[in-house]
Amino acid sequence: MKKGILLVNLGSPESPTPKDVKKYLGEFLMDERVIDVPLWARTLLVKGIILNTRPKQSAKAYQKIWWDNGSPLIVLSEQLQEKVQEKVDYPVALAMRYGSMTIKKGLQELVDKGVEDVFLIPLYPQFAMATTETILVLAEEVRKANFPNLKIDSLPAFYNKPEYIKVLAESIKGHLKGKNYEHLLFSYHGVPERHIRKSDITNGHCKIDGSCCETASKAHEFCYRHQCKEVTRLVGEYLGLEDNTYSTSFQSRLGFDPWLQPYTDRTIERLGKKGIKNMAIVTPAFVSDCLETLEEIAMEGEEIFHEVGGKDFTTIPCLNTDQNWVNLLADWINDWSKTAVKV
Repeated sequence: MKKGILLVNLGSPESPTPKDVKKYLGEFLMDERVIDVPLWARTLLVKGIILNTRPKQSAKAYQKIWWDNGSPLIVLSEQLQEKVQEKVDYPVALAMRYGSMTIKKGLQELVDKGVEDVFLIPLYPQFAMATTETILVLAEEVRKANFPNLKIDSLPAFYNKPEYIKVLAESIKGHLKGKNYEHLLFSYHGVPERHIRKSDITNGHCKIDGSCCETASKAHEFCYRHQCKEVTRLVGEYLGLEDNTYSTSFQSRLGFDPWLQPYTDRTIERLGKKGIKNMAIVTPAFVSDCLETLEEIAMEGEEIFHEVGGKDFTTIPCLNTDQNWVNLLADWINDWSKTAVKV
């Protein structure tokens, strides 16, 4: 069977205009694994409220970070695809969960090249309902409806793989070389607390307290909170960071339900008020820089830090097209039989 690779990332509006942002947000927020409430409530919230208020605001944010050649997330993902293609013998396609670069188009591109066996790689280190799960569920739906003879395997969450931790830690180390920082903040995309409980395969371990993420459990295989905290711990251990010089937080909450804490914006504010003058921040929930990292963190986060007396705010880029990251993806692809699991 001829094999092919499908890299899948989040997606982006076609342009930073309110019209295109509204279309994109509509698809994104109506996903039942993003806003996991009954359809009637989701429709009322998204189409009745959010899409009538948020697109203009979000479009302004996108305009701040948009590149001449397009959305940073798309451009960086395409560059990653090209670099990985140079390192492997299989055809490599790229798709997005939301937007015009659909998973169906990505699979069709591979099928047109004679591919019968696909290795799907969600570009997320940690498992979450709103990222990895929604990609895998949609991919299987598309396969059944359009490519019933296609075989699809996927790359599991790689948050704790030693080779990934090394690549991430060395990237952080390189970007902090010569920087006199006092605190390193690991900021991850936030999710509602109920997502953690819904993903708990033990139906009881994930209490989101002070110990469940540190207590061994099968639940950790699908626990986003544990996996984020574990990345921080492992990178801190690899870099030999001292206690109290680094921590974990969560960004981008939406609505009024409890989301994972501590919140990034409040943590930045607290650190500044505490007297921290020089801080660095890294966003390991993403492998490619996007609106959240470039605007919410690098711009809004720095503004908050300066407002409370902070001085130097260093934003560490995502892995993007780091050659070590490219090499690692290529290694996983070339070792397909040992790294893949069936979708």
